[in-house]
Amino acid sequence: MKKPVATLLVAIIYTSCPAQIIKPDTTTHWRKKFILGLNFNQASFSSNWKGGGINSVGLNGLLNFKARYLKARLSWDNELDFLYGFVRNEGQGFRKTVDRLFLDTKFGYSLNDKWDLFSSINLLTQFAPGYRFNDDNTRNLISDFFAPAFLTSAWGVEYRPSEFFRMRISPFTPRLTFVYDNNGRFDAVSTTAPYGVNTGENLRMEWLAFQLLADFNKDIFQNVNLKWRYMMFANYETLSAKTIDHRLDLTMAAKVGRFFNVNLGVIALYDADQTDGVQVNQLFNLGFLYSFQNFEEKKK
Repeated sequence: MKKPVATLLVAIIYTSCPAQIIKPDTTTHWRKKFILGLNFNQASFSSNWKGGGINSVGLNGLLNFKARYLKARLSWDNELDFLYGFVRNEGQGFRKTVDRLFLDTKFGYSLNDKWDLFSSINLLTQFAPGYRFNDDNTRNLISDFFAPAFLTSAWGVEYRPSEFFRMRISPFTPRLTFVYDNNGRFDAVSTTAPYGVNTGENLRMEWLAFQLLADFNKDIFQNVNLKWRYMMFANYETLSAKTIDHRLDLTMAAKVGRFFNVNLGVIALYDADQTDGVQVNQLFNLGFLYSFQNFEEKKK
């Protein structure tokens, strides 16, 4: 079987609008930011090409929206984060490269200029089925929409020493794990309890748990942004070093000219209910990125 190699021809999708629009609005208590990205790549080879390779086409997109309401000591933060991508290699069909659906809402009450009390709810799942591909090009289903999905409610304090860094500390964090239609179709993950949910059941409840979430987002150089989010989840009832979940999402983006961005993303995940060891996903993109916001960033 031929394996894909580096793309020889790259096509970039873009429009004629500016890559970033900032329109300050001082009449509202809402701060809003919208980001849309789209990346397309394609490779093709003539029948007598001797360098090796395979015809392919790939596409991935991202959509991120944040809205923050702030008045006196009260705050309400909301985030929607969608990410999906695929590649189609000749003779192999479509295969996902990245897939993420994340929703988060948080209510806060300011104690002082660095500490808040907060309560939040977030949902993490994916859009489409995921497969493990074998050497003979057969595949086994290992995930799907709401299989798994994690609905987490966190209660605690938030530390925010600067505009670009926040950390939530949640001693009480109930979590629901959903595995929709868990009737044995995820035997490739586990024949008894895929993602920690017993086969034949669709839900697992963890009442007593601790969560720590740290979020960093800053321009570390001119036109270079670093963003990462780290999350740790620990169930008090099964607490041990091996049962603590860890997830790190890291993205570095560099603006190239007015319309284009180069992005390098890495996701590292450890969850003993899914597999032993650390799972890693890496993605490199060159493409168009558009953003709009109704406020000016504070300079640090």
